[in-house]
Amino acid sequence: MRLTSIVRCTDLDEMTAFFVENCRGLVESITPADSPREVMIRIGEAQLCLQLADSDEPVSLIVTEPGRDVVETMTAANGTTIEFRPDRRTLDLPQSVPSLSIVRADDDFGVGRAGMHYRDLLPDRWGGRFIASHIVIPEGGPVPDYVHFHRVRFQLIFCARGWVDVVYEDQGEPFRLEAGDCVLQPPEIRHRVLASSSGMEVIEIGCPAEHDTFVEHDITLPTASTRPDRTFGQQRFVRHVAADAPRRPWLIDGLHARDTGIGGATAGLGGAIVVEATGTSPSGENRSDVDTLTHHGEFVVSVVLAGSAALIVGDDAPMHAGLADAVAFPPGTRWAWRDWSGDFEMLQVALPDAAVVREPRVVGSITS
Repeated sequence: MRLTSIVRCTDLDEMTAFFVENCRGLVESITPADSPREVMIRIGEAQLCLQLADSDEPVSLIVTEPGRDVVETMTAANGTTIEFRPDRRTLDLPQSVPSLSIVRADDDFGVGRAGMHYRDLLPDRWGGRFIASHIVIPEGGPVPDYVHFHRVRFQLIFCARGWVDVVYEDQGEPFRLEAGDCVLQPPEIRHRVLASSSGMEVIEIGCPAEHDTFVEHDITLPTASTRPDRTFGQQRFVRHVAADAPRRPWLIDGLHARDTGIGGATAGLGGAIVVEATGTSPSGENRSDVDTLTHHGEFVVSVVLAGSAALIVGDDAPMHAGLADAVAFPPGTRWAWRDWSGDFEMLQVALPDAAVVREPRVVGSITS
């Protein structure tokens, strides 16, 4: 079935010539042949019906075109406008504009899709390249969601509080994400949020910042097949269960990390780890005891999940980093964590995976 837009005009010949010559339109039919009153024209996937009328009735039309980079508008003699837009089914990746971003925890949430509440953890979005969101579902129970998918380059969903029931294309029956669990949502995998606990919280990291959500009308979930090794946009779906994940020493003494497996599933495009306190943190004025981190990758963001720590960026004085605070580090930034609480825990997401490295210790390399 093809939807058709009607354009009424006083001069069929003039309007037909406009759409054919300026809009690459193709005439499909003329009715009747001896005294035309109607012309059917196809422009891409759109169809127009030009109808002869006593007066012009201009309308506004939108046509999407693959490969188009800019929006262009044309106006016909009867006042009808046709706007050509890039085909949003292709992924647009804005140029990254990195900046040090420090966002403190607060209750300033806006209401988004399916009644979910959103807080922006990366306000400038680095020129539209990345997005980091803190999402809350205030009321527990069934979620008014639908089967949908996103056109993205990278997308991680981390459950920070409570639980949420979800289902994914070719990944079996619905399952529950609990606090500390996460999923990698590969590009265009169909999925649906089913239910949640009251006050459920998730952290979502994505690229690009603005991406389209498409409603899926044909596929129902769960699907009949289970294909855990299937790739979507050269990425595999990942379900990370915190309770089952091994811990390993991290770059900083006294902190361990559990790898979510996302780096392997994306072939190194991006990775995520959860860093946890396991030992005594350095403190005092001896900066030679502080491990300095840096990266020369594309993007690194850390979100505090529990407890607190002191964060030192460059040569600045230590700052307090507490629950739900988020910091995005531009390439080349030097930073350090110290004075963490015994329950300190943070999520670190990096593109590419393993972008963060430890600098060799140099006395005085970080000062208050």
